[in-house]
Amino acid sequence: MTDPSTQALSPLGVLPPPGVNCVHLPLQVSPQDLARHAVGLANARGGTILVGVDAVGDSPAAQGDAGELHPLMITHAIFELSGGRLTVNVQHHRVPGGRRVLAVFVPQAPYVLAAPDGAVIAWDGQNLVPVAGADAEPVAAQDYTAVVPPDASLADLDPAEVARLRNLGRRVEAANLPDLDFLRELGLIVHSGGALRPTLAAILLAGTPAALKAHVPQAEVCFYYHQTPDVEFQFREDLLRPIPSLLTRLQELIQARNRFTPVQVGLFRIEVWDQDEAVYREALLNALTHREYTLRDAVQVHLYPDRLEIMNPGGLPGGITPGNILRHQPKRRNPLLAEVLSRLGLVERAGVGVDKMYGLMLRHGKEPPEFTSYADAVTLALHSPGFDAEFVRFVARKQEEMQTLSLDMLIVLSLLARESEATRATLARALQLPEDRTPRLLRGMEQHGLIARTGVGRGIAYELSAEVQVALGQRRPAGQDASPTVVQAPAAPVPAAGAEPEPPRPSSRAGAAPRAWREPAASEAQGPSLAEVRAVALALARERGRVRNVDLRETCRLSTQQAWRVLRRLVLDGQLVKTGTGTRDAAYELAARR
Repeated sequence: MTDPSTQALSPLGVLPPPGVNCVHLPLQVSPQDLARHAVGLANARGGTILVGVDAVGDSPAAQGDAGELHPLMITHAIFELSGGRLTVNVQHHRVPGGRRVLAVFVPQAPYVLAAPDGAVIAWDGQNLVPVAGADAEPVAAQDYTAVVPPDASLADLDPAEVARLRNLGRRVEAANLPDLDFLRELGLIVHSGGALRPTLAAILLAGTPAALKAHVPQAEVCFYYHQTPDVEFQFREDLLRPIPSLLTRLQELIQARNRFTPVQVGLFRIEVWDQDEAVYREALLNALTHREYTLRDAVQVHLYPDRLEIMNPGGLPGGITPGNILRHQPKRRNPLLAEVLSRLGLVERAGVGVDKMYGLMLRHGKEPPEFTSYADAVTLALHSPGFDAEFVRFVARKQEEMQTLSLDMLIVLSLLARESEATRATLARALQLPEDRTPRLLRGMEQHGLIARTGVGRGIAYELSAEVQVALGQRRPAGQDASPTVVQAPAAPVPAAGAEPEPPRPSSRAGAAPRAWREPAASEAQGPSLAEVRAVALALARERGRVRNVDLRETCRLSTQQAWRVLRRLVLDGQLVKTGTGTRDAAYELAARR
């Protein structure tokens, strides 16, 4: 039997009646009242709140619907009004008649929560009622960084590191106060045992080496430098320092091995770094702020020629996954530490750090950050094997023309620039949105001339508009010779015993000439399509036993970055397997032969 608390609507769209697991609220409910009911439902057994039920129906009084309420705004309001202790899932649902209600899915709280006004209440199926004293006894999980070690004293704080904190927080009014008042204003030192003592957050931010080693030795960060993509490292440095000092040293270690390429855009020059400082700084701060300090593992930072990997103990907070990290309401694992870093201006209080990393990497013609989550750890990879200079120029010019390109637009443009074509379902996964939330964005991009629709019915897909393809060098301007160049693929390779030859993938549009995929020289005709290049890579691997980046470049006249993207995509699709390391030694074999 299905638990009614897990369903907002029946398959027929019928609204469940109010009861133990369901609360009906009017469309004009206040944020405070909505948060009270969410907390009351969480303190009971969890369930669903339906907002806007009064607007559903055929009565003349029913005007408007819950479609006017933005789910993320509701999620954020409940999170803030519950003191950051309740995260809900909010979705729109359309009911017969076309109107929409807002379904707020509330989990059962692991401990008793307080409402915005401080009341401890629960939903009994009809009303919000006070929770009995015995039931209200459990308390919220303690913030580990707010703990005061019993043997800690003010001597555990380094005056030089306190001065560093003060310098970082120049915009904070408390920066003009004496040291003790400054630290007390930030909540870093509190009265405990009859004296002022530092919290673990204070030691993490301004502790002496001895204090860090005694109280939080797990705050160590291990930096590894790899000259090749292999697991072997050539340099290692273990760092146990206060977070601001730690961040400075990590920046020095990365910048010493960082390179940039200038991209000219009109009168301006954009410097595209292998690892953008703003991106990796945000990633490092995110790791240091939200790691699980109760675990005895260290943060690991691995710098490879083609990527930066940050391995963080503790995994992603409950409910957040790599597939929803852009959309999920942010969770603070260490509230005091996060609040202090936010007040000092080091991290964003609104939780837009991941959005910032995505936006910067996509604007610089790179792939978005790649998160890999485990039960007790999370890895963030920032790939840097090159970038699309024409995409950088296009985004810079379009930014001036449109005033702004939203992150969602950048995600769509970047994906289509890499893959040539994508369905709405594929774009929805990249955007981390339900598929029915994408039409408005895609229509807007069509109206701005950024993308174009192809196919009909269920075969509808999207590609970059002709104008954008010309700007990116993927298509010649109208009127120029667009006769396709013949790709010199290996002649009639002999397939292995029992193996079928790999046919080239058909074009998404019947009868359409292959779209140019590479940036041609002024004197060249249009180049091979992406499907043709993939077919050539597989044919080379089948004939020679392996294919290398240089083989694909010479056969199809591609750049190193374009060849790498094709080979990497074939590996991700399970058609090729990478062997060897480094640019020269890396090779790719057919997965079927392994």
